[in-house]
Amino acid sequence: MSSPIEEGALDGSPVIDSFSDTEDFVTFTIADQLFGIPVLKVQDVLSSHNITRIPLAPPEIAGSLNLRGRIVTAMDVRLRLGLPARKDKVSMSIVAEHDGELYSLMVDSVGEVLALKSEAWERNPGTLDPKFRDYSLGIYRLDGKLLVVLDVNRLLDYDRIQAA
Repeated sequence: MSSPIEEGALDGSPVIDSFSDTEDFVTFTIADQLFGIPVLKVQDVLSSHNITRIPLAPPEIAGSLNLRGRIVTAMDVRLRLGLPARKDKVSMSIVAEHDGELYSLMVDSVGEVLALKSEAWERNPGTLDPKFRDYSLGIYRLDGKLLVVLDVNRLLDYDRIQAA
């Protein structure tokens, strides 16, 4: 990647490149697997909330909750990824927006925000679990761990599933 300051303005003065060589991800775990989503997709992080079941909703939709006057759909990401339900009902949630609606993504635990170098990103390996591959943008290899970057738009896109 070139230097953030490059010659390029019409008058020959330096132009500051607004693109960074790192990306920030909010990390979380589900079934001992480390996942991340771009920090710019995250609206909020919540501890357990009272969730009201929605009749006839898909199994991964846990229900809805009220977040500061807005109705938020709660999704159990474990079930969305085809993993077994968690035994305990205690979880954390990451609130993200999709098509103007808020969704609470229920995960086992929320970690930290990691700034990762863009050049360390890799395409999904062929050995990645197919349950994860459908919703993954790629991976980062960290010290002894694999960070799977989830595509929030694809995870929350029910029209795509119904069309298939």
